Amino acid sequence: MAGQKAGKQYAEKVISHIHEIIEKESAAIDKAADKVAATIARDGLVHLFGCGHSHMLAEEVFYRAGGLAAIQPILDTAVMLHEGAVKSSMVERMEGYAAHILNNYDVKPGEPIIILSNSGVNGVPVDMAMEAKAKGLYVIAIVSSAYYEDAPRHSSGRKLYEVADLVIDNHLPHGDALMEVAGTDIRMSPGSTVIGATILNMMMTMAVCKLAEQGIEPPVFRSGNVPGGFEQNLKYIEKYRKRIKHL
Repeated sequence: MAGQKAGKQYAEKVISHIHEIIEKESAAIDKAADKVAATIARDGLVHLFGCGHSHMLAEEVFYRAGGLAAIQPILDTAVMLHEGAVKSSMVERMEGYAAHILNNYDVKPGEPIIILSNSGVNGVPVDMAMEAKAKGLYVIAIVSSAYYEDAPRHSSGRKLYEVADLVIDNHLPHGDALMEVAGTDIRMSPGSTVIGATILNMMMTMAVCKLAEQGIEPPVFRSGNVPGGFEQNLKYIEKYRKRIKHL
């Protein structure tokens, strides 16, 4: 019974955090959605990048049913988990590596890049924001303000939220874990993935509605498992595959 109670408490904490996002971050998310909509209206792309588990959020909105087609995830195996989790953590702290990643992607001035980093203190996310701005991109950061007072790990002395053009706070606690385990000093059950996915899907939904209000057909994928879905998606695949590396 204790386990069932703890599971329910975790779900309730996630729901509570989502309500906090709705209350405190809707204006920032709406501003980001304006940028996304304006970019798609002129046939641009929205880029996303994250290290470690944050890379899952770059994939969350990429090439999926009910998702925008004009999404470019920036995926580099060195900062993902499947080729060495510990190695990826060490690489994430390296300065100078982000330029090599970004140079492999087709990005254009004025397009937004959403950089996902719960702490926002490590070298690669900070460098990615700096490199993106140097190329003229608009940097949107999704981070936790719980880390704002932490010491920076970047030689510039700056953290991701200080480099970004727009910051969306995920309001998660220091260390990410939401649950205390009774009778121990253990904290577990992170919130950054589910909250980050919620923020991104709010943003993309807002952007699509803005496009529809302007009379612009939003490029949204349908499920390939419903009649006519894949055929409908082919026009977007053909339109974007020259620019989207992983399509």
